[in-house]
Amino acid sequence: MTMKKALTFAGSDSSGGAGIQADLKTFQENNVYGMTALTSIVTMDPNNHWSHGVTAIDTGIVENQLNTILSVGVDAMKSGMLGSVDIIELGARKIDEFNIDKYVLDPVMVCKGEDEVLQPENTVAMREFLLPRSIIATPNLFEAGQLAKTGPIKTMVGMKEAAKIIVELGAKNVVIKGGTALEHEKAVDLFYDGNEFVLLENDKIDTTYNHGAGCTFAAAITSNLAHGKSVRESVEAAKAFVSKAIEHGWKLNEYVGPVMHGAYNRF
Repeated sequence: MTMKKALTFAGSDSSGGAGIQADLKTFQENNVYGMTALTSIVTMDPNNHWSHGVTAIDTGIVENQLNTILSVGVDAMKSGMLGSVDIIELGARKIDEFNIDKYVLDPVMVCKGEDEVLQPENTVAMREFLLPRSIIATPNLFEAGQLAKTGPIKTMVGMKEAAKIIVELGAKNVVIKGGTALEHEKAVDLFYDGNEFVLLENDKIDTTYNHGAGCTFAAAITSNLAHGKSVRESVEAAKAFVSKAIEHGWKLNEYVGPVMHGAYNRF
């Protein structure tokens, strides 16, 4: 039996809902063999309102992980939390060195306000080194505004403007996750391939149990690409997958509720 293989190049979420844990669960649910190159370990303090701590992993160790995985070959790759310019540049070098043509950029940014990221230099590096190498980028509204330099996005017009800029910056395709945050009656994502806009709509799901939804969506796209689907087909199938995962999200503790990664195949 041969399995399709995918690499997730991202941080570890100790609580299991997002990051490489979400990616591996999603890969498994989509019949893909997942491998992980950890960039950081994220922990939560149960004695301080679940406040997050991020421990970066040495760049040399990250490179060793990538070399291990890429030596056996992958059918697709995604990145999530990268954490530093050095790690971003390392990822770009490895994409070139191993000729990875199915690379999904989930441009995870840690924000401290609606208009500000904690490490703006990382956004600049993602724009320069990763967008031009991606087959698709999957930003949320905040991340799309940062990548495209448009500022906060609240409308469909704003989404389309940002999508055009992101493709002009080198991404072959983009899907902007509007979700329930957009001023729209539906939960909306916008796909753009440089020629055509495709609106992906679902009924809004009234839940706060959506931790890991963005990682899960990007990992589902990666899985579908690994299986040979087109980019648009991969996005549409991933939208159905993550919508079901959000619908069946559940309470982990008083602070967080993750999506249910196995919901699509079980309900």
